[in-house]
Amino acid sequence: MIGTWVSILPPLVAIIMVLVSKRVLLSLGSGILTAALLVASFSPVETLKSLWTAMTVSFWTEGELNTYNIFIMVFILLLGVITALVSLSGGSRAFAEWAVRHIKTRRGAKLLTVLLGILIFVDDYFNSLAVGQIARPITDQHRISRAKLAYFIDSTSAPICVVSPISSWGAFLIGQLALIFSTTAAISYSPLSAFLMMAPMNFYVVVTLAMVFFFAWFNIDFFGMKKQEERAQTTGELFDPTKEIPGQLKEDFPIHAYGRVKDLIAPIITLVVVTLGMMVWTGYRIGGSTSIWTIFENTDVPVSLMTGGFAGTLLAAILYVSQMGKNETASYRLIGKAFTSGIKAMMPAILILIFAWGLTDLISVLETGPFLSNVVEQSNVPVQFLPVIIFVLAGLMAFSTGTSWGSFGILLPIAGTIMINAEPELLLPALSAVLAGAVFGDHCSPISDTTILSSTGAGSNHIDHVSTQLPYALIAAGISTIGYLILGFTGSVWIGLVSVILLTAVLFIVWVSIRNKSPMSVTSLTK
Repeated sequence: MIGTWVSILPPLVAIIMVLVSKRVLLSLGSGILTAALLVASFSPVETLKSLWTAMTVSFWTEGELNTYNIFIMVFILLLGVITALVSLSGGSRAFAEWAVRHIKTRRGAKLLTVLLGILIFVDDYFNSLAVGQIARPITDQHRISRAKLAYFIDSTSAPICVVSPISSWGAFLIGQLALIFSTTAAISYSPLSAFLMMAPMNFYVVVTLAMVFFFAWFNIDFFGMKKQEERAQTTGELFDPTKEIPGQLKEDFPIHAYGRVKDLIAPIITLVVVTLGMMVWTGYRIGGSTSIWTIFENTDVPVSLMTGGFAGTLLAAILYVSQMGKNETASYRLIGKAFTSGIKAMMPAILILIFAWGLTDLISVLETGPFLSNVVEQSNVPVQFLPVIIFVLAGLMAFSTGTSWGSFGILLPIAGTIMINAEPELLLPALSAVLAGAVFGDHCSPISDTTILSSTGAGSNHIDHVSTQLPYALIAAGISTIGYLILGFTGSVWIGLVSVILLTAVLFIVWVSIRNKSPMSVTSLTK
């Protein structure tokens, strides 16, 4: 069963259950049970052992603490505490009032969110959670649905990180390229220059970012996203109140007039600065070099995030304590309540991550990724079709496994070997297709950790985020597929890129034309 077609059943079961039941933990649990049965060959005792391993792998793996996952979870909990503390201090309310005075339109609020997503490019986890904390008070004030906020966050985190050399993603990918290029003497460019050259070849990122700016500028939406936006604009409900919302505070804190904008901004800036500083420090300490590429290749992201989280939490608490004596509602008891409230708010996201990581671990044991890659490796297809096939395969792999990095690790060496032997001129486009497809699959997968964290950062129901983002991701993938087909047959990256840009532009013109002809468009509801 390992490494065969059966290995794709667990992610399929999880995804089908998500679509049918709309319950994330139940769906992930079904996938985990299916995977455990397959790994154990249906032996009851071995199945129980596999289930235990899946549920504990987030904390303990290979005989030692899984500090990577533990530190990520601690950071998420700390972010919940920061949210509660700035709400308690009145910082969220003061920042929202400031936003109303200075950011007067929904368009401005959406564009600000997109720009923040692009500027905070050093890591996708950091991006997903930090952008949500900064933008949410502003988008809430302008009645932008949480699902739309989650879409903006998700579509500017991984897509930016995957083309940015100064990021945890860029450092990892440059290292992967170095390994691939070391197998042949025919490569005339360095891994860094190759990475930079690959950016315009990543058609999915090009289309996705173009769509993000388009939907930020125009109040145009489709399918489930349109329903979410119409409800937000007409009723003020930013999410379905009957559904679980990770990161949403359930306790009400006393309302007072002592909150300041800095009560929110200062902890977030501290979190960002300390996290970045720790990323540089840990990268330097581990890599032993002042080279920015070496630093980001060796940086310890989880430790940096956790340290930044502690610093932001400490400052948020200090700012609230400074109100003692003048704020009659302030008390140390409420600080304890804020800690409890913040942790409780983030527990749904933590549970989803634990289940998703458990399923991912069992899927790796079943060798789902290698099975999918072997399908392409063993099929004798014309070389012109390889870029588009690699794009689709990377998408399927990331969608099934919930990890784009896992897809990178498996498919980049395979695509590199195939193209070096078959068509060296298409090496970089094929490698770019791997990156593009993996990000696409990651965007569509309900078991992807970055998708889960985008829901958490935005305060959106996870299934609502996945279902509303899916049509947009499929549109971007469809255009990218055509682009890679054209690239494969013409052998020209620029013809493929121009084709993608023209198709995207035509689609935008059609959408605007339809919007202008519709008497009841979303735009007519509010500007």
